[in-house]
Amino acid sequence: MSNLNDKVALVTGATGGIGFEVAKRLGKDGYTVLLNGIEDAAGAERVQELMAAGITAEYFGFDVTNEDEVTSNINAIGKKYGKIDVLVNNAGGLGGRSRFEEMTTDFYRFVMALNLDSVFFASRAAIPFLKKGKNASIINYTSNAGWNAGGPGAGIYGTSKAGVHAITRALAKDLAEYGIRVNAVSPGTIDTPFHAQIKESKPEVFASWKNNIMLGRLGQPQEVASVVSFLASNDAAFITAETIQIGGGQALGI
Repeated sequence: MSNLNDKVALVTGATGGIGFEVAKRLGKDGYTVLLNGIEDAAGAERVQELMAAGITAEYFGFDVTNEDEVTSNINAIGKKYGKIDVLVNNAGGLGGRSRFEEMTTDFYRFVMALNLDSVFFASRAAIPFLKKGKNASIINYTSNAGWNAGGPGAGIYGTSKAGVHAITRALAKDLAEYGIRVNAVSPGTIDTPFHAQIKESKPEVFASWKNNIMLGRLGQPQEVASVVSFLASNDAAFITAETIQIGGGQALGI
């Protein structure tokens, strides 16, 4: 499927939304793209879509919160392709809302696992193969919630994303000696299926979100993908331990 001279990118949570746009962009950049997800039918469809566009792609179905699944699948990827050039830890999410007083330990652990454990498991498993990559890097996803602690009920999401901000810098320190760069992107409100429910049920609320964004509109998934593409490229060869806000000025508030 691939020779060792090809660039190889693994994108977690890549069967839809921002993750799929990132996979598509990296494919256009010349990477063999390995998509991860937990919806196998969607994964197969996305691979067909990429292949039809002339992109070499393969799907690996595993749960990023499951240590054994992550390790075994990334080891299989490393064995098959010989290296990993870019790991994009895109998988994550709000997981629901809960105030701390009512929060179950299971909910706490689920959100932390989805957003923070997943980055740790995937990065740890990928490091031996990133060491064999060219201009290798890891790109994580944090959020404004990592700084402002999130809205009502999103406090543990904010806590997990603050952890991603810290682990990004910690990994950058740890891996600098191998020439492996580690950065993060912090998308603002991006118009994806993630917001489909509120867009349909409360269109006026959805429409009002742009009022908190300096550029006066929501972001598009392709606008996140273009920044990920830049961070993975040689143009960003001297950038590590950074987080780039992709929110149209939303982080500053207006």
